[in-house]
Amino acid sequence: MNVYKSVWISDIHLGTKGCKADQLCAFLKETQCESLFLVGDIVDGWRLSKSWYWPQEHSNVVRRLLTKAKRGTHIIYVTGNHDEFLRPWVRHIVELGNIQVVNKYIYKDIKQRDWLITHGDLFDQVTRHWRYVSLLGDRAYTLLLSLNGAITKVRSFMGLGYWSLSKFIKGKTKQALNFVYKFEEHLAAHAKAIGVQGVICGHIHTPTIKNISGIIYINDGDWVESCSAVVETLEGDFKLLILDTEGTMREVQILT
Repeated sequence: MNVYKSVWISDIHLGTKGCKADQLCAFLKETQCESLFLVGDIVDGWRLSKSWYWPQEHSNVVRRLLTKAKRGTHIIYVTGNHDEFLRPWVRHIVELGNIQVVNKYIYKDIKQRDWLITHGDLFDQVTRHWRYVSLLGDRAYTLLLSLNGAITKVRSFMGLGYWSLSKFIKGKTKQALNFVYKFEEHLAAHAKAIGVQGVICGHIHTPTIKNISGIIYINDGDWVESCSAVVETLEGDFKLLILDTEGTMREVQILT
């Protein structure tokens, strides 16, 4: 059992075929923490509103989260754009047992640094101002994920490891790189404006820890492609963990 002060995960997208529910359940089973942050897009309301998809593996994730809350873990559910149906109700369902539902959160770590916890979609100009473009992009992304599945089967037959077409395109397309850069800059600027030392978010499925103009920017990634999480150790260090090809969560970055 890995014991941490706090854990951040986001972009699980329960209700979609791309969700890596089994891998997430395994991670949650092996992890113990005081606070668990679900940083948006936990349930994919966009996809479920079009067609219902909810296998047993997705119910297992919900059951695992509820069990953690029952056993004393404080779960903070930060709403995102795919689960935006919760936002109008936040003031009415702020606390459900040991589960807190919020639109944003200010977290103080062991070293007394303040962090803005937000999904991040409110700093995505496409999502904010051109919703139809965002919806089209979501459909294109879903198509790429389905192609990932076919590619994975072919590579497995050939004895090759997992390779993500969608992740490759995001990493090589100039427009995608510019979008990620601007998103990170906007969030860092907002964090500086409100007087916190760092920001932890999700939304763009790009896990990283970096310093942007004196602000610590952390993106905890997703559970569709990266299978990643951010943890705060009992000593106050922050670590970015990513699932490797052998099914082990490996430390890829650390902030001391």
